[in-house]
Amino acid sequence: MDVNVSNLQPLLENVLPQKTPKTPAQKTMRKAFKGTAHLSKLLPTGTVLIFQTLSPLFTHQGQCKTVSNKAMTIVLLSLCSISCFVLSFTDSFRDERGKVRYGVASVNGIWVMDGSVRLPAKEAEKYRLRFIDFFHAFMSILVFLAIALFDGSVVSCFVPKPSEEIKELLMLLPVGIGTVCSLFFVAFPTQRHGIGFPLSRN
Repeated sequence: MDVNVSNLQPLLENVLPQKTPKTPAQKTMRKAFKGTAHLSKLLPTGTVLIFQTLSPLFTHQGQCKTVSNKAMTIVLLSLCSISCFVLSFTDSFRDERGKVRYGVASVNGIWVMDGSVRLPAKEAEKYRLRFIDFFHAFMSILVFLAIALFDGSVVSCFVPKPSEEIKELLMLLPVGIGTVCSLFFVAFPTQRHGIGFPLSRN
């Protein structure tokens, strides 16, 4: 039995959902969220995971019914920021057996955490603390705060009924921070492969 394809065409057009045009605000938010996903790669994965897990619990799904909710949220934000800062100074290397060893950068080289392996002085010199590391650590805090500003629970906790100006600020500020920090990380990429970051290949 022959079926005329032209007769089916209107039916197919009715079945397929048509895309609704997005408003400029929706386009901006979509780009912002995509940018945030890329920014999270610049942070320790464990810190981001802990924040995203505990944030709804500490803020009581953004309602912050008690003062303790706000206090615990502030403590959570502070500890995660400190974690991002400190972990920016950690690094890793592979020993003779190919096992990954973690350490903390110091002025003289790298301090291996478990103390079972010691690098030669010339090799340890490659991992010594540099001035740029402090900029990377500071930028990591800013990136984390930008991600926190995109968290609905945190924003609802501290600004339950924002005005239109505050809404616009909360939408544009993280994007601005993310743009500046992204440009900085592109211009001055970090050489560290610390805890929570991709492992060192060497």
